[in-house]
Amino acid sequence: MSIARVALFAVALLGAAVSAFSSAGSGKVALSIAVDGAIGPASTRQLEDALDTAVRRDAAVLILQLDTPGGLVTSMREMIADILASPVPVIGYVAPSGGHAASAGTYILYATHVAAMAPGTNLGAATPVELGGLPSLPGSEKDKDQKDASGQPAGDAMMAKVTNDAVALIRSLAEMRGRNGDWGEKAVREAASLSANAALQEHVIDFVARDTTELLQLADGRTVEVAGRKEVLATRGLPVETLEPGWFIRLLAVITDPNTAIILMLVGVYGIVFEFTTPGAVAPGVIGTICLVLGLYALNLLPINYTGLALMMLGVAFLIVEAFNPTVVLGLGGVAAFLLGSAMLLKVEGPGFAMSWAVIGPAAALTLGLALLTGTYVWAARKNPPRVGGEAMRGLPVEILDWQGGEGHVLALGERWRARAGEPMQPGDRVEVTDVSDLVLTVRRRDAGNNGAIK
Repeated sequence: MSIARVALFAVALLGAAVSAFSSAGSGKVALSIAVDGAIGPASTRQLEDALDTAVRRDAAVLILQLDTPGGLVTSMREMIADILASPVPVIGYVAPSGGHAASAGTYILYATHVAAMAPGTNLGAATPVELGGLPSLPGSEKDKDQKDASGQPAGDAMMAKVTNDAVALIRSLAEMRGRNGDWGEKAVREAASLSANAALQEHVIDFVARDTTELLQLADGRTVEVAGRKEVLATRGLPVETLEPGWFIRLLAVITDPNTAIILMLVGVYGIVFEFTTPGAVAPGVIGTICLVLGLYALNLLPINYTGLALMMLGVAFLIVEAFNPTVVLGLGGVAAFLLGSAMLLKVEGPGFAMSWAVIGPAAALTLGLALLTGTYVWAARKNPPRVGGEAMRGLPVEILDWQGGEGHVLALGERWRARAGEPMQPGDRVEVTDVSDLVLTVRRRDAGNNGAIK
């Protein structure tokens, strides 16, 4: 009997060891990233890197924690494409409590394989509201006169096209994930929003979870379609590892703010101009080049209107010319071009990606101020008499050292110079310089009524 008990105990130990070894050998883990703030190029890069890591480490799932007011449509579509093509299941989770997935965040949540929300969160308000371009006066006659082919106002027709495109996108995602497409359309057309529990009742999300532990427990056993194949999630009890964004993603989040990009470009342009006007300073040129490259790189990642960018650069060029050739007209034209270009810069704006006049206005005023200040100094320098070179020596009093015929030597500025004159001179005479040619001074008597004696 004791031998049987020992055998059973050994079998139990062996089974536990095998189970532990199997769990350790599987190495399954749930990776998690947090997308906070506006959806933009940095968010896209963060998701791409996280999915690559999840594939490389054979992660069971990737938890995409969302707390966003929305963002750029271009970045949102890139993130949706990455989620749909991912071989690793993505769980969308609106958290923490008090957070939201508005606008672009709603589309992304619809695209995830499993959608969940924490208590006290909300989603929705997915209407595209910004189309970029120059702002117009509401109800202006010009807008009313512009009609499209169907007879509707041109602005309304463009808005209808964008809205219908957004509706088609969210409906296609709802059909793919088996979620409520009717409410998705309502979120786009009417900017509707839902709380976590209401979203669960409307079949917009799969469940409500208080934390990631409960999230993984509720997701366990669900069947999802991943990269064209059915997969049953085994997530209960998985360890969760948070992937923090690297330095490059943090840098992208800062410089891809269009206002920051414009400031970087202005610093870059003026740093390079200062380097050319003051050769050898080095630091302004180095800093200016780095800032200019960063600004151009950031704008390249944003949906910009190149006409607006060209106008901004033309305005800066006018202001630089104004600094060296004051005309006032170029200065005012430069400010006008800079402000118009700023208004036209972004093709599509979104939360966190809009030109701030609180930044652009002072930047334009500061640029104009620097141009006018520099122009004032340049104008004053032009009026002052020359201090160096041949021009500075005209009218300079000198002393005759020796003279023979029409040539001799004089003492000027403590140095011995060759000189010539059209009249007779005597050593010791006090004369003045009238011209400088090939290091030879042309001199004349300072006072025709004076014999030139030194007093």
